[in-house]
Amino acid sequence: MISLEQNLHSLFGFGEFREGQQQTIEQLLSGHSSLAVFPTGSGKSLCYQFTATQLPNLTLVISPLIALMHDQLAFLTSKGINAACLDSSQNKDESQAVMSGVQDGSIKILMISVERFKNERFRRFIKHIPISMLVVDEAHCISEWGHNFRPDYLKLPSYQQELAIPLVLLLTATATRRVQRDMAQKFAIRPEHIVQTGFYRPNLDIDLIPIQRSNKLDTLKNLIDDTQGAGIVYVTQQKTAEDVARHLQASGYSATAYHAGLDSDTRRIIQADFMADRTRIIVATIAFGMGIDKADIRLVVHFDLPKSIENYSQEIGRAGRDRQPSRCALLASLEGLSTLENFVYGDTPEPQDIDKLLSSITEQTTQPTSSYNDVNSLWETQSYSLSMQTNIRALPLKTLLVQLELLNVLTAKYTYYSDVRLKWEGDRTAFANRIPDEWQAAYQALLKGVQYKKIWGTPDFDKLFNEAGLSRDDVLEILEFAADNNVLTLESKGLTDVYEVHTEHFHHQTLANQLHQYVDEKQNTEVERIATMIRFFQLDRCLNNNLARYFGDQHSPEHCGHCSVCRGKVLVFAQPTDEQDSTAWQSDIAEYAREFAQQLSSKSPTTQITAVLITRFLTGLTQPIFTKMKARQLSGFGIYEERSYSSVLEAVTQLLDHR
Repeated sequence: MISLEQNLHSLFGFGEFREGQQQTIEQLLSGHSSLAVFPTGSGKSLCYQFTATQLPNLTLVISPLIALMHDQLAFLTSKGINAACLDSSQNKDESQAVMSGVQDGSIKILMISVERFKNERFRRFIKHIPISMLVVDEAHCISEWGHNFRPDYLKLPSYQQELAIPLVLLLTATATRRVQRDMAQKFAIRPEHIVQTGFYRPNLDIDLIPIQRSNKLDTLKNLIDDTQGAGIVYVTQQKTAEDVARHLQASGYSATAYHAGLDSDTRRIIQADFMADRTRIIVATIAFGMGIDKADIRLVVHFDLPKSIENYSQEIGRAGRDRQPSRCALLASLEGLSTLENFVYGDTPEPQDIDKLLSSITEQTTQPTSSYNDVNSLWETQSYSLSMQTNIRALPLKTLLVQLELLNVLTAKYTYYSDVRLKWEGDRTAFANRIPDEWQAAYQALLKGVQYKKIWGTPDFDKLFNEAGLSRDDVLEILEFAADNNVLTLESKGLTDVYEVHTEHFHHQTLANQLHQYVDEKQNTEVERIATMIRFFQLDRCLNNNLARYFGDQHSPEHCGHCSVCRGKVLVFAQPTDEQDSTAWQSDIAEYAREFAQQLSSKSPTTQITAVLITRFLTGLTQPIFTKMKARQLSGFGIYEERSYSSVLEAVTQLLDHR
């Protein structure tokens, strides 16, 4: 019998497993769902890649970023393992080729984002595919106590049950004990099947450098000069990324900015240049890094404070994956602390916004039409318009809807495109000869059930259901078959989520109180996460040891010898030079607030003007309503973005109280 090690060598060319890999693989091949917590760059992906080659059916991988998928695909392809992804960058022919490969079994590994489950066509397709294993990469996203919580990940356990997937593998580099328990519980993973390897990285030198803002650029250049090889410089804001990259370029360094404000093609080119050593330094927001599998990064600099200990660990973990000595430096000042905290406050819905959300559900709940479902009450919504209507940002809005599902008030039924239209490219009558026999009657009914405006037609789903008994799925399956055969062009837009509303559990005021308490607790947790990080950086004990212990590793050395604390330098943050007790900055608040209130009243007269809303405007925290009222064009927008949210809120509250 061929051993696992022999298979490892023949498939991947590796001589031996790294720590934790073999245990995880053996558990999976014995039928035990598992959670693998390995530090960044220590080979988590091999656990599913190897296992997938030994399983009879498809391995479905949930990955948070296209870049992550493409890097892993390139590796698998280089090893002769047939894998593919479905993502938004593909055209119709490319995605059709992938689905054909999955159907005929030639593709063993399929990578998708969690949002792909909202695609009507994908859901119809995947429910007919036998799946051996579900893999969730960056699995900490499923925990509300994790640092990158993504509400859509909470649906994954129900997708696993719906698709009858027998085996689950969760992968993460950054999960505290609490987050590990939470993740494992959601997928019924037993404690003995959680595999955590040592967190300590002996090749990473951690250096915390107390500094004033005015000295940061010179210190950064010194760090780059003292280091050979590629580097990443992390900043908080897109503007800082652009400014720092421009400064480095002007000083003769090979440097480029990278952030979410750039289009996907530009980001792809920047990433490719960095991977190929055409660019030495990337100045990036946290948008850069996930899935960047470059082994020889020698320098990671935090120009600004990271968001949390988890983010910090993940970001420095991108250095030295080849196990060669690499440097991780934090330019430590408290000047960016307010910006980090302000982001948290900007995401917290106000009580009247939560009230609007609940009212929207009750006012828009309808009895279903016969072509959809047989449940009692349905609520249909589109995320962008709901966000504008409630003035709740997209991520917290999604989080609240998931909370309502967990409270058994809503059940997500399906998602569909409200606008489906088609244009014939070939002979629709002759095409009947190529339609499967069992679809013939349905196809003829469909031809009569399309309403045309010039050359584009829209299927009348209700008419087709009432007159021919065709469900929406039936109609779309036939249209997609025709589109795949290039007889017609099919377009869809207006992504609409449909929920069943359990009116017996819908007690407006009780729910409003529960949701308000939930968002308050979440806000406090996130602010405390930042405070914990600040305390962590000022500890007088070995930083590498403390970092390992934070993630549950009790076996790292007490004194690593390669961090600034072990070198006798305990961090004392330099106090920001512009933080004084003076209240002079408040003198213009009344004028900025008046300008804001005037604009809001004219553009959105029904929106309540609150101290919180004015404070978010003054600290530059974007809100859906700000788009409608063109708040960025006003002189006060973001004028106090570097001041603490609480100090601005206090000043605004006093102003409103004395009106």
